[in-house]
Amino acid sequence: MLVRATSSVLLLCCWFWVLLIRGKLVKEFPPRVPMAELVVTMALRPLVAMLRDKASSYLLDQYNVMEGMEKQHMILKRRLPIVLDVITDAEEQATANREGAKAWLQELKRVAYEANEVFDEFKYEALRREAKKNGHYKKLGFDVIKLFPTHNRVVFVQRMGSKLCRILEDINVLIAEMHDFGLRQTFLVSNQLRQTPVSKEWRQTDYVIIDPQKIASRSRHEDKNNIVGKLLGEASNADLTVVPIVGMGGLGKTTLAQLIYNEPEIQKHFPLKLWVCVSDTFDVNSVAKSIVEASPKKNDDTDKPPLDRLQKLVSGQRYLLVLDDVWNREVHKWERLKVCLQHGSVGSAVLTTTRDKQVAEIMGATRTYNLNVLKDDFIKEIILDRAFSSENEKPPELLEMISVEEWKAISSRSSICTEETGILPILKLSYNDLPAHMKQCFAFCAIFPKDYKINVQRLIQLWIANGFIPEHKEDSLETIGQLIFDELASRSFFLDIEKSKEDWEYYSRNTCKIHDLMHDIAMSVMEKECVAVTMDTSEIEWLRDTARHLFLSCKGTEGSLNDSLEKRSPAIQTLICQSHMRSSLKHLSKYSSLHALKLCIRGKESFLLKSMYLHHLRYLDLSNSSIKSLPEDISILYNLQMLDLSYCCYLYRLPMQMKHMTFLRHLYTHGCQKLKSMPPELGKLTNLQTLTWFVAGVPGPDCSDVAELQHLNLGGYLELRQIENVKEAEAKVANLGNKKDLGELSLRWTEVGDSKVLDKFKPHGGLQVLKIYSYGGECMGMLQNMVEIHLFHCERLQILFRCSAIFTFPKLKVLMLIHLLDFERWWEIDERQEEQTIFPVLEKLFISNCGKLVALPEAPLLQGPCGQGGYTLVCSAFPALKVLKMKNLESFQRWAAVEETQGEHILFPCLEELSIEKCPKLTALPEAPLLQEPCIEGGYRLVRSAFPALKVLKMENLERFQRWGVVEGTLFPQLEKLSVQKCPKMIDLPEAPKLSVLKIKDGRQEISDFADRYFSSLTKLILNLENTETTSEVECTSIVSVDSKEKWNEKSPLTVMELRCCNSFFGPGALEPWDYFVHLEKLEIDRCDVLVHWPEKVF
Repeated sequence: MLVRATSSVLLLCCWFWVLLIRGKLVKEFPPRVPMAELVVTMALRPLVAMLRDKASSYLLDQYNVMEGMEKQHMILKRRLPIVLDVITDAEEQATANREGAKAWLQELKRVAYEANEVFDEFKYEALRREAKKNGHYKKLGFDVIKLFPTHNRVVFVQRMGSKLCRILEDINVLIAEMHDFGLRQTFLVSNQLRQTPVSKEWRQTDYVIIDPQKIASRSRHEDKNNIVGKLLGEASNADLTVVPIVGMGGLGKTTLAQLIYNEPEIQKHFPLKLWVCVSDTFDVNSVAKSIVEASPKKNDDTDKPPLDRLQKLVSGQRYLLVLDDVWNREVHKWERLKVCLQHGSVGSAVLTTTRDKQVAEIMGATRTYNLNVLKDDFIKEIILDRAFSSENEKPPELLEMISVEEWKAISSRSSICTEETGILPILKLSYNDLPAHMKQCFAFCAIFPKDYKINVQRLIQLWIANGFIPEHKEDSLETIGQLIFDELASRSFFLDIEKSKEDWEYYSRNTCKIHDLMHDIAMSVMEKECVAVTMDTSEIEWLRDTARHLFLSCKGTEGSLNDSLEKRSPAIQTLICQSHMRSSLKHLSKYSSLHALKLCIRGKESFLLKSMYLHHLRYLDLSNSSIKSLPEDISILYNLQMLDLSYCCYLYRLPMQMKHMTFLRHLYTHGCQKLKSMPPELGKLTNLQTLTWFVAGVPGPDCSDVAELQHLNLGGYLELRQIENVKEAEAKVANLGNKKDLGELSLRWTEVGDSKVLDKFKPHGGLQVLKIYSYGGECMGMLQNMVEIHLFHCERLQILFRCSAIFTFPKLKVLMLIHLLDFERWWEIDERQEEQTIFPVLEKLFISNCGKLVALPEAPLLQGPCGQGGYTLVCSAFPALKVLKMKNLESFQRWAAVEETQGEHILFPCLEELSIEKCPKLTALPEAPLLQEPCIEGGYRLVRSAFPALKVLKMENLERFQRWGVVEGTLFPQLEKLSVQKCPKMIDLPEAPKLSVLKIKDGRQEISDFADRYFSSLTKLILNLENTETTSEVECTSIVSVDSKEKWNEKSPLTVMELRCCNSFFGPGALEPWDYFVHLEKLEIDRCDVLVHWPEKVF
């Protein structure tokens, strides 16, 4: 295959980034700027500051590990602040292409890394001596000599003294060169360096938009209308309206602001319109002066202060002020400017563009507009217009034929990747605007491949393991790390932040991604220190020895992987191996600098990880490995902070000496199904913050009981297992009520067990999620403060909640009831709850395998919203319910406990998703009451609907279901997706004017014609009319028949059609409606025996 390209290839390559950024509209690239303005700073200060902190650690003096090296130690501590003071100036000189400064910074980085490792060794020696003092050596026996061959005090002083002297010599050389290069000192102001930010003057903007093909106007039409509506809607607002447009660099914020500024309605509505590009310098007087100068009105008061001139300009005027590219986070500056701007007339507004959500908050915005990416069609149109427009046409003799491979090579070398043009300089401004420690945290993300879904919690732990998080006396490292992540996310460095798919059994997590172009910036900062190998092991061969953080997710044999990595630098600090390994990597003994290691070990070989070589390890992830146990010598990893053993399904025990791993902060054991107990004296791990599974073993000296949890400040998620082994006294001592950071608690008995222990745990009042498995009681206690309650396999439970008077669950949003075989009553009292709703905010209800449950609970009468702005009387125990799923309910037959109320009032005013499976006694949906619905022409009309908000409906294996609950009218006014399977007595489908997806499976249901009813709205149709009992098609020829073509008054929007055993679509008695499927993109036909040739015009 060949691609024809003109000289416009280069122009197309310049626009290739649009496919990634999805939104840099039709503005021309800014002019080329000097290279000096675009170099990304190296974030070296945190590395040197880390060294300074390590050199001043109290552990060094407490355990006298600097014995014999005190003089060198003191000199080094004096030298480091001198180096720190000139780093900023050195970085500024490096951005100005001063080669000497660049080389000086590179050498400083090398020395800082080496010195940090040296002081890590001092710290480990201090921890080793502490463990020895606490008796760890006695437990390790003769293995001590093998594990610590170089820690004889005399040998240690000689070896480390030599290293320290070498570091000191290097620092002295750097200080001498520092004076030679004339590097100047800079000082801290409010925890930030006083440094001149990279100039953004080259990115000055105005309100003039260049959009000859109207691509911007069309692609951002909806966004423009939304914001114009907001601005015009504030016409009577006496307060100043502020509307920020927020999004990452290059998304098209300025272009959208230009469209709004030039909109005729805006021109007419605002007599005074002003445009100012603020950029990085938010000097109040300068901004005020720029606003005044942007006015078309003549102003002769040039001798007055700018703020006075601004106040005079806007006084009595209804104005629109556009502040483009705002970066300022200093509240007092904005407040000073705002005081003047508030003198405008009623309805005045300020429209701003910014990359930073916090800037929007500082400006007091309540109507932030988050700009989304462009649609693919517009992106393609931009590329075609810019790269292949008629103005770029050349004579035929200048055309060149190139292959696809050559095309890819050109695009990879194109100017989008240069430092001088395009989107990268714009995005680098965001990076250079970060504080130093945030730069380092973000740059580390270059270790991940592009488009990789990053576990946010693991990312923060990797930052901590590598020392990127600055310590703070009042907050934990995890808290500071989360604040850093949130800050970077607010500045659009992280995208697609979402919680992992619901996992009712185990631990859930948050994930994020990094945009490809932001990933390029991180890579340019790290300069090959971070490498991701994702193809095959041959990629490792070209790695530089400077690689310190390595991500492996490649194909190849373990032998070739070992051989390739064995040649690499021993300075690797992070090794994340996504590939499954039959055993641990043999070369790991070489990587003594490792701080973070992830391995997935497969196979039956013994555990080969050598702890004696991994003294600096802080982060060890062995999740999903096939290991059966961990060796005892892993307990000498005194620096270890995070140990992930989740889903090691063969792991049956933990090291007995784990109590000596006192720096351990996170221990993940969820998914270790064979784990029988916890090691003894676990309570000595006082730094432990996360323990996902605590398995209570049979009482004895070789395991911990739950009383060991007493002094652990655990947070997040905790599951207590094998509670049948827990005594009431132990449960009380565990002191769960004092663990304020615990958000989710799971209690699991192996079999249906004793119910007395449950009341002794008493978690704190702020606990949000409670999951209980195999509880042996007949009734649950009151759990009124929970946000989520999950009950599984509580087979003796008859009454859901114990109560003696009117009660409510004011916070409960999720209720899950699974396999409660005896459950038949919702609560103990019988009085009708007429005064208040039991579940006022419940949004999700899941009920499964509750064979004795007959009906949903009673409910009071309420006034609730209905339809589009109307109100009606609601009789519902679940007025806020959005999702209801019911499955395997053998006795369920009524929608309300009092059947006489059905049809009088609405039961589910907010329900959006309903799934009903295997409820054999259910014959109908609830009766639909009369509701008021607003008409387009004005006024109201009466309609019948039991589900006015329902969007998704799934019905499966309902043997007796016949009625939809309404004789006439629209039962589902908002329904978009309908799935019907194995409902043999269903004879019709309901009215649903907005239905877009219809799925019918199993041909036993005798469903009458629905073509006229749905085909004007359907976009996806899946029909499988095979009778699963006879493996033949049901005789249902009317399913798609239409009396006349006149009923097809418009083209069908159908894009996907899947047909199985659907002869009625092609038989002689049915219309062949292929002429109307003009939008069809996917067609699958299976076992339609009548079909012998394609109908005409099918393609």
